[in-house]
Amino acid sequence: MLRSTLLAAEANGEDFLDLDVPAWAWIVLGVSIVVLLSIDLYRHREAHAPTFSEAAKESAFWVACGVGFSLFFVFQFGGQAAGEYLGVYLTEKSLSIDNVFVWALLFSSMKIPLKYQHRVLFWGIFGALVLRALFIFAGAALVTRFSWVLVLFGVFLIWTGARIIRHREDEGEEASTAGLKWLRRFIPVTDKFDGQKFFTIENGVRTATPLFAALVVVETTDVVFAVDSVPASFGVANDPYTILAANAFAIMGLRAMYFLLADARERFHYLSHALGAILLFVGVKLSITPWYHIDIYVSLAIIVGILIAAIFFSIWMNRKLGISWDADPHDHP
Repeated sequence: MLRSTLLAAEANGEDFLDLDVPAWAWIVLGVSIVVLLSIDLYRHREAHAPTFSEAAKESAFWVACGVGFSLFFVFQFGGQAAGEYLGVYLTEKSLSIDNVFVWALLFSSMKIPLKYQHRVLFWGIFGALVLRALFIFAGAALVTRFSWVLVLFGVFLIWTGARIIRHREDEGEEASTAGLKWLRRFIPVTDKFDGQKFFTIENGVRTATPLFAALVVVETTDVVFAVDSVPASFGVANDPYTILAANAFAIMGLRAMYFLLADARERFHYLSHALGAILLFVGVKLSITPWYHIDIYVSLAIIVGILIAAIFFSIWMNRKLGISWDADPHDHP
C-alpha cells in the first residue's frame, strides 16, 4: 500500500510531505509525458504559423492536463500532496511566463520565421525537461543531506526576486550571445534556412542553420531560468516526484503559451513585478522554514493573489493610457 508521511518538524523544521513513490508511479509519469509529447509532435509535423485560436485551445488543453494530474495525487497520495503539486505547478507556470517573453525577444532578434518556431521550442522544451530533472534530483540530494541548503535557496530567491522586480528590457541577450559563441566554437553557423532542418550542407560543408542556433540559445536561457525556478519549487514541496511532475506539465504547455502571449509583454506591464514578488515570497517562505512553516493552501492563495493583482493593475494601466487589447502597444507611450 502506498504511504506518505510528514517529515518531523523537530528534525528539519519543515512540514512538507515525503512521498514513498512506487516504481509504477514513475512509469505513469514517464508514459504520460512521452504520450503527450508524441501527440504534440505529430500535430505539428508540418511547419505552420499557429493562429491565436489554435494557441488558446492548446493552452487550455495543457492546463487541463496539468491540473488533471493533481487528481492522481489526490487518489494515490492524498489532498496535501495534491496541494503541494498544484503549488509547484502554479509557481513554475507563473515563472515560465518570463521564458515566453524572452523567447519572443530572441526569435525576433534572430529573425526566426513564426512557422519554424514550434519545432525549435519542441526540442528546446524536451531538452529543458532533461535539464530540470537533473537539477531537481541534484537539489533533492542536497536538501536531504544538508537541510540548511533550503535557507540558502531562500536567500538566493529573495535576491533574485528583487532583481526581477527591477526587470531589464534586455533580459536574455547575455544568454543569447553566450550560446551563439559556444556553438560557433564547434560548428559553422549559416544565416540561411533549409526548411525545418537544424543542419544543412553549404559549399560542401556541414553547417548549423539558424534554427539550431536558436535551439542552443533557448536551452541556454532555460538553464538560466532553472537556477531561479527549481529552488522556488523546493519552497513549495521537497519531494522529487512532486516537483518533477509539476515542472514537466508546466513546461510542456509553454509552446502553446508562447504563441498565445508572445506579443503581450507590454500589455501586462506589472507581470514582471508579480513574478519577482512570487520569488520574494517563496524565498521568505524557505528562509523561515527552520522556525515556521506556511501552510500550502495559504501559499497557493498568496501566489494566485499576486498574479490577479498584476493582471488587474495591468488592465487598469492600459485603460489609463488608452491602450486597447487589439491595438499595438508600441503605438502608445
